[in-house]
Amino acid sequence: MSEAAIHSVTAPVARPELLASLDPLLREWLPRQRWFAGKGRPVTGFSLVTANELLPSTAQLGLLHLLVRTHQPLTPAQGAGTQPGDCYQLLIGVREALPPHLAPALIGHVEEGPLAGHTVYEALHDPRPADVLLEALRTQARVGELRFERDRRQEIRGDLIPRLITAEQSNSSLVFGDTFILKLLRRIVPGVNPDLELPLMLSREGCPRVPAPTAWMVADLDEETYVLGVLQPYVQGAVDGWELALSELAKESEPAEDGCRGGEGFTGEARALGRATAEVHTALARALPTVTLGHVQMELLVDGMTERLATAAQAVPSLRPYAAGLRTAFEALADLASEGQTWTAQRIHGDLHLGQCLRAPSGEWSLIDFEGEPSKPLAERRMPQPPLRDIAGMLRSFDYAAHAVPGALGSAPPGGTPVPSVSDWADICRAAYCAGYAEVAGRDPRADPVLLRAYETDKAIYEVLYEARHRPDWLPVPMAAIRRLAASP
Repeated sequence: MSEAAIHSVTAPVARPELLASLDPLLREWLPRQRWFAGKGRPVTGFSLVTANELLPSTAQLGLLHLLVRTHQPLTPAQGAGTQPGDCYQLLIGVREALPPHLAPALIGHVEEGPLAGHTVYEALHDPRPADVLLEALRTQARVGELRFERDRRQEIRGDLIPRLITAEQSNSSLVFGDTFILKLLRRIVPGVNPDLELPLMLSREGCPRVPAPTAWMVADLDEETYVLGVLQPYVQGAVDGWELALSELAKESEPAEDGCRGGEGFTGEARALGRATAEVHTALARALPTVTLGHVQMELLVDGMTERLATAAQAVPSLRPYAAGLRTAFEALADLASEGQTWTAQRIHGDLHLGQCLRAPSGEWSLIDFEGEPSKPLAERRMPQPPLRDIAGMLRSFDYAAHAVPGALGSAPPGGTPVPSVSDWADICRAAYCAGYAEVAGRDPRADPVLLRAYETDKAIYEVLYEARHRPDWLPVPMAAIRRLAASP
């Protein structure tokens, strides 16, 4: 698709009629998507924030770009009634009939309105609409409120074959010819998104541990900028840390022929990952301001942790016997702050775990997905925080990996026997990760045990609440950590 073709697609969409015709289909389809955040509450309606045609729907193939805001009932804690909810980015393909290979992408058949008689579907499953997005980024197109920008120093070829990554994610990702990956954000908020902001900053600092943004997609609405997507180099042949850890754990769980387990397994990778994390933290501290957290700031931090504990204990009865012991982690931190100890805070990753790390075939580690926890307000995600918050998240991730492999909990795989030594794997990897971090940062994270314990405790409490609500079978994993942390001195 040529640049002229993209720029010509600026005819206004019949917005009210369009949304009315799509409403019944989206009410059924949207809550089933992995990235929909309002699960458990019915969608009662939509508000259309913006609608643009990237391909005119009068053609054999149409492509609509929508930003829609959902309306859902309030939770009991919020009161009665409904309110406008989250804003979502939708890319909707339009065809008269859907080819069989696109059947899994079906949203529904439109019965009335401007698209009456057409079939609409999730367009990212279709290579042709995906090509349109890449071409728009390559040519820095403008389509209505949409603006496509790029780093001109990096070449973007127009002949790259797209494919959709189908793994469960809180967003959607397209890979183009094993050269680029386009992450399309689904839940959209106004303001500077750290998923674009921080990689741009790190690329200017020359940090090789984060792929530099090649292009990005934004919407300009009501004097606010909404980041919609980021195109970055694709690390071909890379494996994420979670999959690599599980693979190595499975190998270590099988006794060698001589009865001994050889090699250092994942320990060396954990150490290298610690070094990569420290490199990113060091570069972020150079690129952006740091602040000092004193008694007042730490009191607010501790209050938040204590409140989250109370909320989780109320929702998960199995947590209640440990609440008093867990609270001591936060009280110890408050005591240190009251004695005058201070901590340095800076911009961090914000949601660091093994799945946010990629190991290239060369052995180099990269950190990805700097969006932070999507459930938290954007302003909170962009606040400076102690780097130990990231480290605590990674330490908890090693614990999760250890429990994800048969035998790690003492249960036997089918036809096999438990491998008791696997239970030590998380502790070994945690130590290696901290040691690797210290090699670059000059300070071992374990040298600040009170703050580290507080962040680990806060993270484990979050995990208990999440698993109780969404994956009850996984609840024993954070509960094992809860017992350990509650008993810590």
